[in-house]
Amino acid sequence: MTPRRICLAAVALFGLISVSAQAATIQVTIDNLVFVPAEVTAKVGDTVEWVNKDILAHTATAMNGDWNVVIAPKQTARLVVKKPGNVDYFCKYHPNMKGRVVVTP
Repeated sequence: MTPRRICLAAVALFGLISVSAQAATIQVTIDNLVFVPAEVTAKVGDTVEWVNKDILAHTATAMNGDWNVVIAPKQTARLVVKKPGNVDYFCKYHPNMKGRVVVTP
């Protein structure tokens, strides 16, 4: 086998082996003052996207203080999760609205 063929074979082999980790987008819908689903699972680096179908503004506010996302009426807001753990959240404007993001490494 020539050096060029060895190099091409190695490139092809490593191209098949290397799999790039792609961040996912996890969607939560807000409808009738409810987060749906109430619990989602994400990996560090994934994006949680809240789609507000209500005519009212909402927040997704982490109970541990890590983040506060404001979601305007009929709009979408996003957050990239940065560290693993279970994060319970609520809406500051409507405290009965609750959810959880389970973030894995």
